[in-house]
Amino acid sequence: MNRSRTSRRGGRGIRSYTVEPDQPKGNENPPKAGFPASGELDQILDRIRQNFGDSSDIVIRRLVIGQKATKHAALVYMDGLVDHQSVNEFVTSSLLDTAGAEPDSNDADGWIQFLFNRALTSGKVQVITEWKDMLLSILSGNSIIVLDRCEKVISVGTQGGEARSVTEPTSQLVVRGPKDSFVESVVTNVSLIRRRIKSPDVRLENIKVGKVTNTRVSIMYIQNIAEKRLVDEVRRRLESIDTDSILESAYIEEFIQDHTFTPFPTIFNTERPDVAAGNLLEGRVVLIIDGTPFALIMPAAFPQFFHSAEDYSQRFDISILMRLVRFMSFIVLILGPAVYIALTTFHYEMIPTQMLISLMAQREGVPFPAFVEAALMETAFEILREAGVRMPRAIGQTVSIVGALILGQAVVEAGIITPVMVIVVALTGIASFAIPAYNLSIAGRLVRFFFMILAGMFGFYGITLGLIVLVAHLNSLRSFGLPYLTPFSPFVLSSQKDTILIFPFWALRKTGSAKNPSSSTGSKQADGQSSGQNQNQNQNQNQNQNQNQNQNQNQNQNQPLNPKDERETENKLQVEPPGSQKGGKPGRWGKAVHELPDGDSSNSSNTKEEGNQTS
Repeated sequence: MNRSRTSRRGGRGIRSYTVEPDQPKGNENPPKAGFPASGELDQILDRIRQNFGDSSDIVIRRLVIGQKATKHAALVYMDGLVDHQSVNEFVTSSLLDTAGAEPDSNDADGWIQFLFNRALTSGKVQVITEWKDMLLSILSGNSIIVLDRCEKVISVGTQGGEARSVTEPTSQLVVRGPKDSFVESVVTNVSLIRRRIKSPDVRLENIKVGKVTNTRVSIMYIQNIAEKRLVDEVRRRLESIDTDSILESAYIEEFIQDHTFTPFPTIFNTERPDVAAGNLLEGRVVLIIDGTPFALIMPAAFPQFFHSAEDYSQRFDISILMRLVRFMSFIVLILGPAVYIALTTFHYEMIPTQMLISLMAQREGVPFPAFVEAALMETAFEILREAGVRMPRAIGQTVSIVGALILGQAVVEAGIITPVMVIVVALTGIASFAIPAYNLSIAGRLVRFFFMILAGMFGFYGITLGLIVLVAHLNSLRSFGLPYLTPFSPFVLSSQKDTILIFPFWALRKTGSAKNPSSSTGSKQADGQSSGQNQNQNQNQNQNQNQNQNQNQNQNQNQPLNPKDERETENKLQVEPPGSQKGGKPGRWGKAVHELPDGDSSNSSNTKEEGNQTS
């Protein structure tokens, strides 16, 4: 009998069908989920084989440990997921070389404590009492030690197997800067970030997401910089995910983003550890998902997608030029073909006379209007782009270049497309590659067709209408409560130092400390006793000023705000981006589609990995 369920692999709206398991007949009872009541070794091993379907990659080795009071045991692990050298040196050798005050053979708990405290030399050892946790530990690459007549097992960390080494990034290249990138291992990715931020304030939390895949998702943030409400909201959204499988970071992104029906990305992704570390220092939260080399960063603002890691490795004046080129490239990407269609269809008077004569001469034998020309060429360009990506690497670039040259020359000579249209489409395609964020480039390519339709119908009036709709849509987006167009709308003057322009590092550096922002470096004082007296007097004056300020704040809190002050206070709480306050502290996050909880929210421990550590 078939039943339907939602398949995350095929999309939220697609149904897949699975066969229901056979129901027990008569007095047959389903197998128990826990350890056998007797704790016999043979029963435990038989149930492990049954749970894994007698898979050939399950390795079970029986052992007899102890010298005086012997104990029957077994070592269970999954071949291909463990490091065999670690298993042989830290597990098998430790079990066979046990020496010391061995407990009695019938004392199961005593043997557990003896192996846990005195025998095993591995660094990561854990006692497991639940059957489901034991199976998950085996599938995670750990080795399980099973003792006879014991309802507990010992899990030893022996993860290993084949893994990709750290290499140069493939999608976010730089000329000057670090050359390492994330890999598919969470442990390796976390270490790449910790090498850059050697601070005890960096926190790491692990959550299991996916009922079938049990994918490990690590939350990283800096305690004294990231706002607690943001961290709690990220944790709450992750714990609320209800799906069977998480195979890539895009799965997580779809579940936790504020807005679904928008082509623009509201969560930033990167494969560079230096970019992730820089965003952590700005007060953002980084999600590292097991099995993918791309990390998610939230919240994200629209200007952030135009920033490159190389901006902070070059001189500031060169970085300013490169950022201006990127913003201009995005404008060309979405408006290039639309402007050409509007000019050649409705607004001939805006074209210089000599250029208009040349364009009309070219269009004399072309059978299609400008809109059809642009639609055909843009479609052909997208086909060539997709074919170049899917083709084998050895011939992919050749097919793209030769296909574009031959196709462009052929359609011009056949009189189907004008040469100027080929130039416009080529310039638009080149501009799409100048944007550092690939997902924003895809959004611009999609919006480009929307502007082409408006330009073909209404000319520049349609383009103006489309720009108004586009800006209104961008202004309505939120990323974990942060306005998407921050710091443009609402305008934050203090954040303009690193948006379109980028100031030198000495101008970006903030003075003062987080606890006392007004304590800037003053002029030098005289040495000796006069210096100490002046310091004591300054401290007393500062204490008096602080007391007066506290009293004034308490009085102001009891008094109602006028409408103007209330509006300014509300805007300040909602629009300040991370790191905009003095001392490097992040601002508050505005209201999102997902309501941000007030105060401390209770965290459910069902989806968290047992034994989570915050370091």
